[in-house]
Amino acid sequence: MTIAIPAPPRGLARLRWALADAWVITGRDLAHWARQPAQFVIGLLFPVMVVLIFAYMFGGGMVIPGGGDYREFLMPGMYAMTMVFGIEATFTAVSADAARGVTDRFRSLPMAPSAVVTGRGVADMLNSAAGLAVMIACGLAVGWRWHEGPGAALAAVGLLLLLRFALLWAGIYLGLVLRNAEAVMALQILVWPVGFLSNTFASPATMPGWLGAIAEWNPMSATVSATRELFGNPGWGGDTWAAQHAQLMALVWPSLLLVIFIPLSVRRYQRLSS
Repeated sequence: MTIAIPAPPRGLARLRWALADAWVITGRDLAHWARQPAQFVIGLLFPVMVVLIFAYMFGGGMVIPGGGDYREFLMPGMYAMTMVFGIEATFTAVSADAARGVTDRFRSLPMAPSAVVTGRGVADMLNSAAGLAVMIACGLAVGWRWHEGPGAALAAVGLLLLLRFALLWAGIYLGLVLRNAEAVMALQILVWPVGFLSNTFASPATMPGWLGAIAEWNPMSATVSATRELFGNPGWGGDTWAAQHAQLMALVWPSLLLVIFIPLSVRRYQRLSS
């Protein structure tokens, strides 16, 4: 007796198949958060606590060049930092699934090769959007406002989510590469210097030349400067090319990361040992 194996779908049918599989994985990740709400809530409240510390404990001693309200200066940087630190949750979850064999079980199923990483990406973006909404509400509560109209404000929010989306794929790739707890912990520690080595709290002009150059060209710095401009909030300014073209760089850096890490993530997933 011969058993006929159906041919894999093609064209639009293949795309619908991949999207349906990705949504199933997204639902699985969302269900995990629903069953463990404490972890989700803590992830949302931690950046709020950091905002309160900087706004009310350190804010009185901070002077913004050219004047301006410190809390309005602070909040765009905190929004971007929340997006950057979200990479920890991504690569930790991906690495845990790979180490426990969950990813290998998914690979044994008749599903689209991109569905697991795409589903994780959608779930984490929903998480990040919720976190950004909480942060914006916190900013409004402490006195932050935007001054350039709703269109510019939405563009700023779009740049923040674009940065998170790009870093999300970097996190997926790193999570597939680092499959032990020690390596993941070391990477978590390295995320903090990357976040703080930017123009969020200090002007790159006040740093040693080589360190200021790194901070100036940090993708996070581009997004922070661009969102400050779009929100109409005070910033450090600067006469370097990166400072003068912050909005352009806030698009170029995430686009470059996406071009690099999306194919790397899918290829790495496909090559995982079973």
